[in-house]
Amino acid sequence: MKTGWKIFVALLLALAAPPLGQAQEDGADDAVETVEKLQALEPNAADTAALGQAESQKTVYVIPVRDDIMPPILYVIRRGVKEAMQAEADCLIIDMETNGGRVDITEEIFGIIDKFKGETVTYVNKDAYSAGAFIAVSTDQIYMAPQSVIGAAAPIMMAPGGGASELPSTMEAKMNSAIRAKIRTQAEKNGYAIDVIEAMVDKSKTLERDGKTICAEGEILTLTDIEAAAKYGEDQKPLLSAGTVESIDALIEKLGYGGAKRVDVKPLGAEELGTWIATISPLLLLIGIAGLYIEFKTPGFGVFGAIGIAALVVYFFGGYVSGLAGIEWVGIFVLGIALVAVEIFLVPGTLIAGMCGAVCILISLVMGMTDMYPNMPWFPTAPAEGEAPLVEGIDFAIPDFSKPVRDLTIAFFLSIPMLWGLTKWLPHSKTFSQLASVTVSGAESVAAVAAVVESRQGQTGTTTTPLNPGGKALIGDDLCSVITQGEMIDSGISVRVIGSSGSDLVVVEA
Repeated sequence: MKTGWKIFVALLLALAAPPLGQAQEDGADDAVETVEKLQALEPNAADTAALGQAESQKTVYVIPVRDDIMPPILYVIRRGVKEAMQAEADCLIIDMETNGGRVDITEEIFGIIDKFKGETVTYVNKDAYSAGAFIAVSTDQIYMAPQSVIGAAAPIMMAPGGGASELPSTMEAKMNSAIRAKIRTQAEKNGYAIDVIEAMVDKSKTLERDGKTICAEGEILTLTDIEAAAKYGEDQKPLLSAGTVESIDALIEKLGYGGAKRVDVKPLGAEELGTWIATISPLLLLIGIAGLYIEFKTPGFGVFGAIGIAALVVYFFGGYVSGLAGIEWVGIFVLGIALVAVEIFLVPGTLIAGMCGAVCILISLVMGMTDMYPNMPWFPTAPAEGEAPLVEGIDFAIPDFSKPVRDLTIAFFLSIPMLWGLTKWLPHSKTFSQLASVTVSGAESVAAVAAVVESRQGQTGTTTTPLNPGGKALIGDDLCSVITQGEMIDSGISVRVIGSSGSDLVVVEA
């Protein structure tokens, strides 16, 4: 299509050329020169179209902070940042209204926001006290709503009953020093005035600008939107805020993302539950392991299998709500369970399916509670040609496997005595006998297995599947789960019962 357009222009120029004998060479040269100019302009037109397309594809994510800075807010921010990174968003806006919160949670939020490589902005939507002010300073820019305030970031001590009190002088000095160092790092990184931030934390500081005392010694700095946006010095630099805007939409417009797609991150409403689940995750793993173990030892599907699966579903749900991992790891876990079931019930003794299933289960349990960030390598890598050099701590994120590995280790060691006790006590329990499904050994309850095995001693039957060393055999009129003493027996071979192992009958070739 473009080639045809060029030919058409060339023909027009040829028709407009002077008559024969009147500087035809000059006219031809002019025509060629004009076509070359048009060709040179084409990339610019393509660039303009690409620029317009890129502009229309820009995305802005808005994360609400509407409560104290506690684990539930951490989960919302972490999930929102990961979604923004996955979508390759251009801008991340923290919609802030908080009275403050825990310092340790605030530090985690610093690290999470640092991993987003686009533009970060805090919109103080009325209040950003204490930890809220710290989080605001960790973003590239701060904007404020009309009649909003920011500051009052001095540390306080929370009593067990929920009340607040001032710290003892020695502890206050130590805390102030530590907090100032942490917030100073964020202020330096994002170009904020360090003395302004320190005046919000330390009441021994005095803040002055252009001969005017903004915060006297003995006071903690708190700024209104007008005070924060006031400009001082020869360069007329704002004290803290880049300006006052009426709304999030007005802010997006001011930032130059007027035509961008806006995505509002919504709290799931289960973040508090996520905090509780994270606390009891070792117990959930223990219940899951025990339930599935008992289920596999009791052929058929019953209550214990349902309890084990439910515990592990809650475990994975806790990881999702906490913003740690996606729901895809549930699929890996289900695949692992299916492979183990195939090993036990369909191709016993082959080991391949069982080992693959065990690996899938282990990986899913670890990754389901591992904090991973999309589009980020685990380790520093050399930049590609033409790319900016990597920045330590921002361009890579080594996953922290410590918590899931710790939880799995605790659950594993606790499960050993628990399962030992269950195998000793449960077979003789009336409750277990009523709950257990009909066994494949032909007994209607686990309590009856011993009597059935005794009655089957010496009976013969025919294998219906290969025994490798486990499999199925028809003993009398019942299809039973059988196992050899290590030898392999083909299907259709006559076997004799010599004992039992759990709910399986031990057989030898007759």
